[in-house]
Amino acid sequence: MTAKTMARFKIATYNVNSIRSRLHIILSWLEENRPDVFCMQETKVADARFPADAFTVAGYHVVFRGMKQYNGVAIASLEKPENVTYGLGGEADDADEDRLIAAVYSGVPVINTYVPQGRNRENPQFAYKLQWYARFREYLVQKWSSDAPLVWCGDLNVAPEQIDVHDPKRLLGHVCFNPEVWDAFDRVKSWGLEDLFRKHHPGEVECYTFFDYRVPRSVERKLGWRIDHILSTPALAAHCDSCNIDMNPRMAEKPSDHTILVAEFTI
Repeated sequence: MTAKTMARFKIATYNVNSIRSRLHIILSWLEENRPDVFCMQETKVADARFPADAFTVAGYHVVFRGMKQYNGVAIASLEKPENVTYGLGGEADDADEDRLIAAVYSGVPVINTYVPQGRNRENPQFAYKLQWYARFREYLVQKWSSDAPLVWCGDLNVAPEQIDVHDPKRLLGHVCFNPEVWDAFDRVKSWGLEDLFRKHHPGEVECYTFFDYRVPRSVERKLGWRIDHILSTPALAAHCDSCNIDMNPRMAEKPSDHTILVAEFTI
C-alpha cells in the first residue's frame, strides 16, 4: 500500500429510535462530520414514508428497508452503494429484511444490523435472538470471506463485557447481558471479527452508547450500556485509526436513547 492509494474511510452507526423524530440530529451530524457511510437502525417507518429526499439534499445516497412502528435499517453514503441486499436469506419475503442491510462502499462490504432485543429470557423472542445470531454466523460463512475487508455494525443488543454496563451485578441475566448472549455473540466474532472500540479503548470504563429514557438523568449519572458496535475483519481492523463514542447526539434536543459510534480507517 502506497501513499497514493491510501484514503480515509469513516463509518458511523446510530440507533435513531424513529428516523423522522431524529432527522434534525442526523442531518446536523452528517453536515458536521461527513462520514462516508452512516448506518441507522430502528428507523420505524414504512419505505413509502422514509425521508429519502432529506438525505439527497444533504449530499447522500440512501438505501433502506422498514415497516411502520418497528425495526427498520438504512444506510446513507457519500458514494453510491453497490450490491445492496436485505435480510439474512436474501429472499424477497425474508422476515428479517428490516433487520439487516448490506452494501459495498469503496470495495468494503458493510453489514448494518438491528439484532433482536429478546424482551425477556422466558419469551420466545429471546430464543429468536439466539437463533438470529446463529443464522447470522452462517450468513457470514456462506456469503463473505473473513480474510477480506468487511465491517459489521449496528445495534447488536449485547453488552459483551462486565465493563460494558453500569451495574454488572444487578443487570446480570438481562437479555442483553447474560452468558447465552455472550456465547452467541462470541461465536459470530470467532468467524473473524474484531471489536474496534475495544481495540482502541481496552479496559476503559463508563463508555456507553445507550442510556434508558426511563432512568432519571441516566446520561449525567453515567447509567448506560455499550450495545452498539462496529466490528471488522482483521484485514480492515489493522487499518482502523480510531473508534469513538460521540455523546453529543444523546444530549441534543429530543434525542434517541442511543448515541453515535464512529470508526475511521486509512485504506
